[in-house]
This record gives sequence, structure tokens and C-alpha cells, in this order.
Amino acid sequence: MALAVLLLTAAYGVKAGQAVAASSAAQKDEAPAMTRGQAAVLGLVEGLTEYLPVSSTGHLLLAQHLMGIGKSRGDPPQEQERRKQAADAYAICIQAGAILAVLGLYLRRVRQMVIGIMGKDPIGLQMVLNIAAGFVPAAVIGLLFESSIKRYLFGLRPVVAAWFVGGAAILGVAWWREKRPQQSRPAKPLEGLNWQMALVIGFAQCLAMWPGVSRSLITIVGGLLVGLSMSAAVEFSFLLGMVTLGAATGYDALKYGRIMFQIYDSLSMITGFAVAFVSAVLSVKWMVSYLNRHGLSLFGYYRVGIAIGVGTLILMGVL
Repeated sequence: MALAVLLLTAAYGVKAGQAVAASSAAQKDEAPAMTRGQAAVLGLVEGLTEYLPVSSTGHLLLAQHLMGIGKSRGDPPQEQERRKQAADAYAICIQAGAILAVLGLYLRRVRQMVIGIMGKDPIGLQMVLNIAAGFVPAAVIGLLFESSIKRYLFGLRPVVAAWFVGGAAILGVAWWREKRPQQSRPAKPLEGLNWQMALVIGFAQCLAMWPGVSRSLITIVGGLLVGLSMSAAVEFSFLLGMVTLGAATGYDALKYGRIMFQIYDSLSMITGFAVAFVSAVLSVKWMVSYLNRHGLSLFGYYRVGIAIGVGTLILMGVL
């Protein structure tokens, strides 16, 4: 629960600083939509959680709620909707920092895929086809249901439910595997993945459109289910994430970029991206090492714990 404690402490600290600054400026009716300190907190949360199986979007929505980002008390409904659109879009677009981090860490594999497209590396070309197959389901379903997803699922209550169910599923699978003898079939390396297996992972990834499910979690589990080793499943999850998250970021930037720049200070947004990049580099390196040695159980306990904690605060009326 250390990450949750960090999130709550940082968010409330920044919110308190915001309140002091706002009260000292009596001529203004409200505080800035997002300060640089708040943007840094969001960047830290995004970078630490994007590639961990705990749902970065869920944590970002919680952090935004704690800091009052996206809220506009007393404004007409149209302005309230604009602020919510900007907040939801920024929760997606800030992923750009984490995407660049993985691009740098897996540059050798990306270079191999580029050479494969040029017809000089069959393994690299197969990897491109696999990523394309894994990306198509999310692209189609995301475009069809984008409005409904943001309207009904971008909220704390749906996130808490997804956190709890996902955490319970992780712990259930871990318990089941302990009670059963291990399969004799050897796990496949990443080079053993084909487009049919990648398509299965792609359909599994669509479940992560529900904030709180975790794209990282569901694609790693999907990779394990089709027979990949843990290290191969993690690497494919990261590579697929670069394309999926990149497309989502680009789409929201084009659709809501004007609103974001109208409501948020550009330097604040850049601060968030930069912090997300640095923290994602550290997070990814730790996660790869940890999962290869220990598995997913820790994240199952974390998800259940934060779901119970945040759910209790919601029921008490604190959130």
C-alpha cells in the first residue's frame, strides 16, 4: 500500500498548497485548473503505475479527484463538461511520457521491427504482424464505444470495482496454480508468438478499457494463457502498449487538445509528461526484475487493499 499512501499524501499536500495560493488571490474566483505541482503528482502516478498491473488510469482518476482537477463548482453545465473532458483527456495523453520511456528501454527490439518492415529481418516482421493483430481489437472497440466508456466508467466507483475484481482474480489464479502440479508444456519465448495468439491477447486487452482493470495486467495474463513465458508476456505487453497507448494518446490529443490547452497551462502539462517519463523508466526496470522472480500475487494484494480503502472512503462520504 506504499504507492497508495504516497498518492494520498502527495495529492492532499498539493491540494492544500493550492488552497493557500487561491485564498491569497482574493481577486480570483477559483484556483488554476491544474498547477505545476499537481501536474508533477499526476506524472509521478502515471509513470509509476502505467506498466504495473494496478491500472494507471484508475490511479490518475483518484489523484485528480483528490486534487479537485476537472471539477468546476458554480459553473454552467457546459463549462463543467469541458473541464471533465480536459481532465479525462489529460489522464490519457500523459501516457506519452511512459510510452517514450518504454521506447527507449526496448529500442533494440523496436529497431529489429523496423528492419523487419524493410524485409531484412523475418523475426522483426513477425513481431510487427503480432503487434498489429493485438492492436486491432482495441482500435475497433475503442472507436465504437469511446463516448460510452468515458461517460459511464471514468469514475471512482467503477474503478474500485475493477480494482477489487482484478485483485481477487490474481490471488485466485495464484492459489489455483499452487494447488495444481505445473504443466509439463514449456513456456514459449517471444519469438514463439504467432498472430493468432496475439489476437487473443488483443481481445483480452479490450477489457482494460474499463479503468481499474489495468491494460498491463490483462495483456500479461493473456500472454501467459496463450503459453508465453513470464518474461515474454511482459515484453509483449510493453511493446503492444506502445502502439495502443500511443494511438489513444494521439486520438485524445487531436480530439481534445484544444480544450486542454484552453484550460491547462502548457508548462504544467509538459511537467507532467517529463515526470511520467522519468518515473516510468524506474518502474519498468523494477517490474521486469520483480515479475520474473515473484509473479503477480503482490499486485493482487495491493489491488484488493486499495479497493477496500478507497471504497470505504467513498461510503463514508470522504471521497
